[in-house]
Amino acid sequence: MYSASFEYHRAGSVKEALDLLTQFGEDARLLSGGHSLLPMMKLRLAQPGHLIDIAEIKDLSKIREEGGKIIIGGAATHHKVETSDLIKDKLGLLWMAARLIGDVQVRNRGTIGGALAHADPAADYPAAVLALEGELKLQGPSGARTVKAEDFFIDLMTTAAQHGEILTEVAFAPIPAGAGFVYLKHPQPASGFAVVGVAALAQLDKKGNFAKLRVGVTGLGPKAFRALTVESALAGKAPQPDAIKAAAAKVADGIDALSDIHASTEFRTQLAQVYTRRAIEEAAAAAKV
Repeated sequence: MYSASFEYHRAGSVKEALDLLTQFGEDARLLSGGHSLLPMMKLRLAQPGHLIDIAEIKDLSKIREEGGKIIIGGAATHHKVETSDLIKDKLGLLWMAARLIGDVQVRNRGTIGGALAHADPAADYPAAVLALEGELKLQGPSGARTVKAEDFFIDLMTTAAQHGEILTEVAFAPIPAGAGFVYLKHPQPASGFAVVGVAALAQLDKKGNFAKLRVGVTGLGPKAFRALTVESALAGKAPQPDAIKAAAAKVADGIDALSDIHASTEFRTQLAQVYTRRAIEEAAAAAKV
């Protein structure tokens, strides 16, 4: 099926893109990698009258270290993230997630900002961004604001970004030395999306107990989320298998687990418990006291 007709605009700067969004209002959509938007347009699930291409805005594709944080431009491709030495050395958890996204073609065109703004409940990045406690910068006509990752994902394909705003950057504190981390997922065979995916980051104190544990989960519910009940259950405890298993069993507490052709609610819940346990065990094993 072909998309409905539309007008194409290529923005040369963030300001130009914002001006175009203001000019065309609700009839405009941003285009970066296009892997999510274009299929929706072909199915007539989205019919914008104007597409504003931001993929060629150079400032949006940069990856840099500044002010003690790693900053990734919203238009940085998955390939750029997975091949960045800075990301691999200081944000290894995000690097792990980027390497598991889709296939080579998807990683060459898809962007971190597009993936996060689209907020697909089965996307890989959100779990890692949540575990890393990332901060997302949204630029709008009246200025910029920063939203914490845990406040960004609202519901199914719904985020805190308002129409007329552009997700320009994602910022992270480098992973502390000695922390262990991992991203694991049960992939859907055709698309590579996560039926369930879990990102875990663990730090141990001098006694070998959890000093910090962050767990991000994708695929289980209508949005990615921090597994706060799991984190709380293990706070200050030793990473013993029984304790981790008991905590992981709480991962679906309060979550309306999805059911579709790929997995029933019951199967997804079981997968989430298993992958949460495995991710925490692996992160704790990799952590150094």
